[in-house]
Amino acid sequence: MGGLTSARAVTFVLTRDREASKAFYTATLGLPLVADDPFASVLDMNGTILRITQIDGYVASPHPVLGWQVPDIAQAIADLTGKGVTMTIYEGYDQDAMGVWTAPDGKAKVAWFPDPDGNVLSLTES
Repeated sequence: MGGLTSARAVTFVLTRDREASKAFYTATLGLPLVADDPFASVLDMNGTILRITQIDGYVASPHPVLGWQVPDIAQAIADLTGKGVTMTIYEGYDQDAMGVWTAPDGKAKVAWFPDPDGNVLSLTES
């Protein structure tokens, strides 16, 4: 093996209900479905493969599992909330009314939202 620097990335999201997750990631987030088999629903994230895999009894972690770098976080949030997504406000994070936390240096802005299983997803503008 010659290393992974030129290999195509694959990421995984676990779920208790694959059909609900597939609907969220395709209809709400707009990711194209490229394959669906007994093992996973496979989506395209701008060239990165996302595999949604059902695990009975799965419980989401409280930490982000997947995120997107966006050019305009306010517009991305408006698009998501227009589709029924609720941004997560964390106590003590000093987020604004839209749920955006700004890094102390003012360069990065981050917002979080859950998928149907409670997996934490994020948006970052920097």
